[in-house]
Amino acid sequence: MTTTMETAEAEAAALTRSTGGGTVKGKTIEQRIERLSTASLNRILEPDVDVPGSVGDGQVLPDDLLTLANTPELLAGLTPEQKRTLAREEFASIVETGVRFESVLMAGFSMEIVGRRDLTDPRVTYLLHEMGEETRHSRLFVRLLTQVAPRAKNPLDKPALRLAERIVMPFLMSMPALFCLLVLSGEEVPDLLQKLAAEHEDTDPMIKAVSKYHRQEEARHLAFARLLFPEQWVAAGRIERFLVRHVGSRMAIGMFDTIVHPGVYATVGLPTWQTWKAVNRSVGRTAMRHRALRPLLTPLLDAGVFRGGRVPKGWRLAAGVDRRGRALDAAEAA
Repeated sequence: MTTTMETAEAEAAALTRSTGGGTVKGKTIEQRIERLSTASLNRILEPDVDVPGSVGDGQVLPDDLLTLANTPELLAGLTPEQKRTLAREEFASIVETGVRFESVLMAGFSMEIVGRRDLTDPRVTYLLHEMGEETRHSRLFVRLLTQVAPRAKNPLDKPALRLAERIVMPFLMSMPALFCLLVLSGEEVPDLLQKLAAEHEDTDPMIKAVSKYHRQEEARHLAFARLLFPEQWVAAGRIERFLVRHVGSRMAIGMFDTIVHPGVYATVGLPTWQTWKAVNRSVGRTAMRHRALRPLLTPLLDAGVFRGGRVPKGWRLAAGVDRRGRALDAAEAA
């Protein structure tokens, strides 16, 4: 690959440091977005060429990265073959969620472009770059799903829920700030999971490579969304602002809780909903959710989303912070 993850993350961090007044280190948002477009243009990675190979036949994720690691009494009762099955099913659930989320993201971006009066805006150019990258990601993810061949049935995949999605999605896309928050939620959650997988010595080599490749490009996507959110918040109406403040946290929690769907547990003989609830209520999984969602608060606080700077209860529960947005462990130590 042409760059390391450290370089990509450092670049993304530099692009999103704001000093106010719509500038970042003396550069306008437009100039920063143009830099993101240049970076995407210079780092085109074709997954079928640059990320070759296939997932191995074994346990693709180590024990401590399985969701059941947070309920050790359940994990201890599994045989090695059951752990192998569960690891593959959990990975497949994350990948499938990624493909579906990226499809929603691209649909939203397409509607954003349709509504733009000025198609020469640098934002439009970067949206097109990002959509191109997302299609390549999705092709790679579908390839991995074919190799893993999951058997779990997602009990959340019901006709009523699919109908609700068709109704809700256009509503979300009509509210740019709320949709941007959804994008940030959908990027931050898998970013943490892929970071942990990429850094663990016992992760399947192919999954390590895919995680590094995906995070490298998503670092730029996160930077772009963080740059856009403040201006979208300024233009947001009362209803949209209320939803960001008080419903956005529920959306983010839902994104985290369902990235591994309940059906994976049935493949190893565990009760579906009971196990899923136990996992998501566990101390370890809650701490991971806090870690995944806490970065969402930075653009919200910087944009002045919360009245008086006081973080509402929903966001405090989602990210594990106090009223000032400080991590609870840090606040208690202060």
